[in-house]
Amino acid sequence: MGKVTVAATVVCAAAVCAAAALVVRRRMKSTGRWARAVAILKEMEEKCGTPIGKLRQVADAMTVEMHAGLASEGGSKLKMLISYVDNLPTGDEKGLFYALDLGGTNFRVLRVQLGGREGRVVKQEFEEVSIPPHLMTGSSHELFDYIAAALAKFVATEGEGFHVSPGRQRELGFTFSFPVRQTSIASGDLIKWTKGFSIEDTVGEDVVGELTKAMERIGLDMRVAALVNDTIGTLAGGRYHNKDAIAAVILGTGTNAAYVERAHAIPKWHGLLPKSGEMVSKLSADIHI
Repeated sequence: MGKVTVAATVVCAAAVCAAAALVVRRRMKSTGRWARAVAILKEMEEKCGTPIGKLRQVADAMTVEMHAGLASEGGSKLKMLISYVDNLPTGDEKGLFYALDLGGTNFRVLRVQLGGREGRVVKQEFEEVSIPPHLMTGSSHELFDYIAAALAKFVATEGEGFHVSPGRQRELGFTFSFPVRQTSIASGDLIKWTKGFSIEDTVGEDVVGELTKAMERIGLDMRVAALVNDTIGTLAGGRYHNKDAIAAVILGTGTNAAYVERAHAIPKWHGLLPKSGEMVSKLSADIHI
């Protein structure tokens, strides 16, 4: 009965909106404003529309730059960064996992209990923490100590419904949405800060190492299992729910993307080819607001 009521409400709401739109349209027509509105929209469409031929030129040029970026460091206007992520979620994952998302003036901490194919997301909780402005331009030590302290406080509130597997250390996925040159699945050196951050002593340093040292200083027993940026996190979330997801795009204060590439199509990858035959590549246009 509840579903029927909701459906009926939605249908009624849609009908009311449609009726209101007709009334507005008739009122505009009667005052002559409708013709002016249509003319403005048509002009916008003509001026903003991009010919198919031009779109194909853009796509072709982007493909060339992507291939050049995959071939060598600094060989392209696009930063084609290797992620070291060669496997994405399948939906079969089980256990308690933590996540830390640092990508702006706020950061988020999250815990989730996964129940495998049948249980999926059993339970999850998160908290958002603001970063004081002085920490965005202070020292690396101060910033990561602040983050580690907030993370430890969040872990201390872990209640019923969350269970760490016996003998296992708590694992953390670290989403760090700044340009990083990754050196392994759980390490990466900061290339530069963006989004209002300017902490000189972090540039060139391993951000996972900085966070790990801060956690050790306060006795937080947790291991960073993976370092990713926001696009890879989005792609992983998409793959968790849809096995056909192959790319993710972020359009925000920064513009970047991630997609699944064939490992042998990345000439600058010098390690062993992953068993999956795939590697997630990060594409950064280096555009930041």
